[in-house]
Amino acid sequence: MSKIITRFAPSPTGMLHIGNVRTALINYLYTKKHNGEFILRMDDTDLVRSKEEYKKAIIKDLAWLGISWDKSFKQSDRLSRYEEVKQSLIKQGRLYPCYETPEELEIKRKFQLANGKPPIYDRSALKLTEEQQKSYENSGRKPHYRFFIEDSDIIWEDEIKGTVKYKGQHLSDPVIIRADGSMTYMLCSTVDDADYGITNVIRGEDHVSNTAIQIQMFDAIGHPAPNFAHLSLVKTKDDKISKREGGFDIASMRDENNIEAMTINSFLALIGTSNYVHPHKTIDELVSKFDITTYSKSPTTYMPDELEQLNQKLITTLEYSEVKDELGNLGLTQVTKDFWEAVRPNLKKIIETKDWWEICYNPQKADNNLDQEVLDCASKNLPENINENTWKEWTKVISKETGKKGKALFMPLRLAITGVNNGPELKNLLPLLNREEILKRLISTLS
Repeated sequence: MSKIITRFAPSPTGMLHIGNVRTALINYLYTKKHNGEFILRMDDTDLVRSKEEYKKAIIKDLAWLGISWDKSFKQSDRLSRYEEVKQSLIKQGRLYPCYETPEELEIKRKFQLANGKPPIYDRSALKLTEEQQKSYENSGRKPHYRFFIEDSDIIWEDEIKGTVKYKGQHLSDPVIIRADGSMTYMLCSTVDDADYGITNVIRGEDHVSNTAIQIQMFDAIGHPAPNFAHLSLVKTKDDKISKREGGFDIASMRDENNIEAMTINSFLALIGTSNYVHPHKTIDELVSKFDITTYSKSPTTYMPDELEQLNQKLITTLEYSEVKDELGNLGLTQVTKDFWEAVRPNLKKIIETKDWWEICYNPQKADNNLDQEVLDCASKNLPENINENTWKEWTKVISKETGKKGKALFMPLRLAITGVNNGPELKNLLPLLNREEILKRLISTLS
């Protein structure tokens, strides 16, 4: 069996969002599962919309997620190679010049639809004489080039969708070279996949019809087509996710929403599969369990609150050693193992550790309008030694003397000690504070 080689080919015309990152991740997991080679290709032939800042952002996002690559290249460095293949296909008659304007093509499309016909290009350009072509060019028209699709059946075994079949005559010859000389995605991608020995192409199901066309392109350039797998799309409740919409990009999830990288990886690797979506701590864990046959053919709906919930589940599993560096990056080098373990059950995001540090060591002044009887009793009965049993024993004494129970007992104590009405369990929090500090906070709330 030959070595598995896959690729992820983002277009640097915007930020990475969960849809294309899911594609990158699944390609990566598939490759590592088979001890293969993973290539990063920048599809940057759109010179107007491609930007260097997006290239850098893509690399940063992938590195943050832990998705590494064995090779990388950008299409803008391979224009001469595409030109070489273009000329070869023109000589073969598989690329042919067309002279219709966008307006003329739109009129044809509307006419076909009005007559109940599919909007497939009618190949009228093939009927032009040399004199007619020269006449168009002399009038200032520049040709665009279409790829001639043969009428034969196009069949492949998709690793997710199963057997897929297209009839060539039902596909419209796609524009491959625009009138300005620039190339569309289709041919460049095919040439790259052939030249770099890509064995498996895993991408969204919105590319299925492109695959049918590209299978003929591989044949035209004399190279066997790779294996294909088409993932169902990730959608919101309203529509599919676009990199042009805010809130779905990886940078925002990291920098604004403070979602962990492995939360995103776990979520995107498991949604749309027959597996339970639960947090994993490392990509290696995901690799070991990866199986492309578990992915569904049905669309997957993305709910942001599911990601938030998964993030909380992940954090509750993280040991101090696993978060120490991240806490340091947040300026929380003073956080100890005991402190982390005390506040961890109440965290939705690691950055919230800052809030609990402030509660413990720079608290807000509690409202004095608290149950004075409870607080007075609490200050008089605070044990000399504070440990994990202090809270239970202390509140038992206070309850017995005041007759207060439940919220009436616990809330005044929590507000007096922390300044807020919710947070870590006080049985875990008390040992982090010395007796003098607890007593000072209690007394400060007494009138």
